Amino acid sequence: MRTELKAFLGSLAQQRRVVWALILRELITRFGRDNLGVLWVVGEPMLFTLGVATFWTATGLTHSVNIPIVAFAVTGYSSVLMWRNAASHCSSAVEANKNLLHHRGVKVLDTIIARMALEVCGATCSFIVLSLFFIYIGWMPVPDDLLLVIAGWLMLAWFGASLALLVGAAVAFSQVVERLWWPTAYLLFPASGAAFMVDWLPSKLRPYVLYLPMVHGIEMLRQGYFGSIVKTHYDIGYMATCCLILSLSGFFVVREASRRVEL
Repeated sequence: MRTELKAFLGSLAQQRRVVWALILRELITRFGRDNLGVLWVVGEPMLFTLGVATFWTATGLTHSVNIPIVAFAVTGYSSVLMWRNAASHCSSAVEANKNLLHHRGVKVLDTIIARMALEVCGATCSFIVLSLFFIYIGWMPVPDDLLLVIAGWLMLAWFGASLALLVGAAVAFSQVVERLWWPTAYLLFPASGAAFMVDWLPSKLRPYVLYLPMVHGIEMLRQGYFGSIVKTHYDIGYMATCCLILSLSGFFVVREASRRVEL
C-alpha cells in the first residue's frame, strides 16, 4: 500500500512539474520574455468595461437600471472572458504541443490543463484587479456577500475548465470541432447573461435562458455583489450537475484522444 501511494505521489509531482513547464512555455510564446504583454490580460476587459460603461451612460440606459453599471459590466464580461478564452485557447492545445508528446512525461491532458490553468488564472487576476481598482475609485460598491461572489466565480471557473477539457480533447479527433467552436462561442455570448439579468427578460423566455449553465453562475455572482437590490434566478445544483457531466465527458474524450494521438 505504501509503495503504491509513493508511486502515485511521485507521478503527481512529475505531472505538476510538466504542467508548470508547459505554462511557462505558453507565457513565453504568447507574451514574450519582457512580460509586458501579460498586461493585456487585465487591459482587455478594462477597455471593454470602460467602453460599455461610457456607452450606457451616454445613451441614458443607466436610468432604468438600479445597479452600478461598471460593476455590472465587470461581473458580466470577466466571467465570459474566462470560459470563452479557456475553451478557445485549449482548442489548439494538442496540435500546438504535438511535438512535445514524444516525451514520455508529457500527456495530452497536461497540454490542456496548462492552457486551461493559464486562462482561468488570468481571468481571475483580471477580475480581482478590476474590482479592487474600481472599488478604490468609487465606481463599484464593495460586494454585499463576498463568500457568494467567490462561490459564483468558482462555479464559473469549473464550467470554463470542464468546457475547455471537452473542446480541447475533441479537436484531436477532428479540426471541424475547432471551426465550429469559434462561431458557437460568439453566439453564446449574448445569451450568457453577461449583458442582462434574467429577471429583465419576458417570463416566457426565462426558462430557456436558464438551460445555459453559465447564466446561473453569473446570476449567483451578481447576487453576491448587489444583494437585495437585484432579483436573481439561479440553481446551483443544476449548474453543478452540468459541470460534472461536462467534466466527466471531457476526461473520457481526453482518454480516447490520448490513445489516438499517442498511436
